[in-house]
Amino acid sequence: MTTELPVLEPPRVIRRGRGLSLVLLAAVFFSTSGTLAKPVMGAGMTPEQVAVLRIGTAGVLLLVGTALFAPRTLCVRRGEWPMLLAYGALGVAGTQLLYFIAAERIPVGIAILLEFTSPVLIALWVRVVWRQRLPRMLWFGMAVALIGLALVAQVWQGLGLDAIGLLAGIGAAVCSAGYFLLGERAVAEREPLGLVTWGMVIGGVLVSVTAPPWTLPLDRAGQTVAFGPWTPPLWLLLIGLVVLSTAIPYVAGISALRHLPASVASVVGLLEPVTAAAFAWALLGEALAWPQAVGAVLLLGGAYLVQRQTAEVA
Repeated sequence: MTTELPVLEPPRVIRRGRGLSLVLLAAVFFSTSGTLAKPVMGAGMTPEQVAVLRIGTAGVLLLVGTALFAPRTLCVRRGEWPMLLAYGALGVAGTQLLYFIAAERIPVGIAILLEFTSPVLIALWVRVVWRQRLPRMLWFGMAVALIGLALVAQVWQGLGLDAIGLLAGIGAAVCSAGYFLLGERAVAEREPLGLVTWGMVIGGVLVSVTAPPWTLPLDRAGQTVAFGPWTPPLWLLLIGLVVLSTAIPYVAGISALRHLPASVASVVGLLEPVTAAAFAWALLGEALAWPQAVGAVLLLGGAYLVQRQTAEVA
């Protein structure tokens, strides 16, 4: 759907409290994705198939719902398509697909910690690409975060963790940084619901290249899997992935960027790896070794220092 007519919006009102609440909500719901997806992948589905089911189904539901109840938000000016394509490719398809590949090969808590080196990447983009000065404390925060990452990855054990899983986690961090930076720019010009809907549809089309819908093993949907003290069917976990881990947090997270800059939102979003590790421990029995736990604290602390310096200098 393309139109040359501008989409008129009411004046943008900044409500910091609402922004913080929305990004916290998004972080908690996003953090359930690895814990919900890992049993599904353990039952035989590939990360690519899980990503297609998650993103594709969410895209269809959002497109139908938005077309029925908020059709004006789907109007797109010709000049907006490059931004929407980039958002769908990085913020949706790239982030989710690479994260699932990482979560299949390494513990969920470590996969999401790798993804959340993205605040450091955002700070580097803001300061280096935009040619703004980097304070010394910001460099210190980056160093602390990298030391933490080395502990989490257990680099002294060589191939102790799967190399492809580690690279996928780092790739997810790059895409996650794109999610925040592109989202902050995009919501300044259009409604969050329309942005998330088109991003999900574009992301669904892109990930479908890796696992065409007709190849999905839907006959396994009734299979039950161990999930904490329960044995739910796969279809129930997939519904949770689509609604709880995808549609709700994407809408909440993008809406938060109308009230918070990307640098601040990404710092508050650091709650996500903490809650993800807690869910993985409680429901999957995954626990971090003590050096990895220390590394997790250093990684999050370093990322926080980086973003605090970014916010103070901006």
